[in-house]
Amino acid sequence: MHREKLIELEGAEVIALDEYGDANGVPVIFCHGWPSSRTMARLADEPARDLGIRIISPDRPGISGSSLQPDRKLTDWPRLVERIADHLDIGEFRMLAISGGAPYAYATAAALPQRVRAIAIVGGAPPLAELTDTEGLLPLYRWMMALHRTRPRLLRTFFYLARPVLSLRPPIRLRPLLLKMLLLRPCDAESLRDAAAFEAIFESQRRAWRASAEGVMADAQIYAQPWGFAIEDVRVPVRLWHGKQDRAFSVHLAEELAKRLPDCNARFIDDAGHYSLPIRHMREILEDLISF
Repeated sequence: MHREKLIELEGAEVIALDEYGDANGVPVIFCHGWPSSRTMARLADEPARDLGIRIISPDRPGISGSSLQPDRKLTDWPRLVERIADHLDIGEFRMLAISGGAPYAYATAAALPQRVRAIAIVGGAPPLAELTDTEGLLPLYRWMMALHRTRPRLLRTFFYLARPVLSLRPPIRLRPLLLKMLLLRPCDAESLRDAAAFEAIFESQRRAWRASAEGVMADAQIYAQPWGFAIEDVRVPVRLWHGKQDRAFSVHLAEELAKRLPDCNARFIDDAGHYSLPIRHMREILEDLISF
C-alpha cells in the first residue's frame, strides 16, 4: 500500500516521503537513485508486503516534494534520516539503496551505527571523487565529471536544457523506441519491458526533473565531491549486490569497494545489469536484508 507523508523541518522546509509494503513491518529506509525520486521504491512494494517489511522512501532535499537545501553535503543526510526515524517513532532500522542512493546509505551507516542494523547496496555508486581511472563508469557519467571539473557553467546549461524534455511522460507506444535509444544491456531492456518496472524507474526520474533542475544538479554535485568519511568507517553489515553486466558502474569497481568494507557480504550476479538486478531480485535482496 502506498502512503504519503510530509515531515516539517526548520523554518518552512519539508521532507516528502512515501511508504510501501507492510505498514506494521520491519522498517527499511529506501535511498533512491539519481536522477530519481521517492516513487522508485515501488519496485519493493509487492515483495515488502509479502515479507512483512515497511519501506520508507524519502525524497532527498531539492528532489520532487522535498525542499531544496543549498550547499548541502553528503554528511548532512544522516541527520535528516534521524529526524525521519524519530518522527515515525522508529528506533533501529535497515536501509536499501539503489544506484546513486548508495553513498547516502553508507553515510548513514557510518554516522548512526547504533541505529542502522544493516544496509543493502544494489548496483551502488562508488566514491567517484577517489577514482583515478573512470573507465568503469557509464560514458555519460565520465562526460559529466569531466565537465564538472573543467566547464561547470556549461554543465549547468545542459541540465537546464534537458529538464523540459526529461520532464515529459513518453507515450506508451514509444517505450520500445526509448529502450532502444538508451543502448541498454539485453537483460536490462528485457526487464524494463514490464510496465510496472518501467513506471517505477522512469516515472521516478520524471518527477525529479519536473520539480526543478536545481534539485537534480545539487544531487549530482554530491557524487563529484569527497564523501567526507572513509568507506572503511562503515562497520555495520553491508549486503552488496552488483550485476556483472552493469554498465553504469563496472562490477570491478564494486569488487574493489567490497574489499574495503569491514563487514561485507558481496554477491555478483551473472546476466544482471543496472536495472534488471533490482527488478528481478528484489524479493531475494529484501529477504537477505531482514535476515539479521
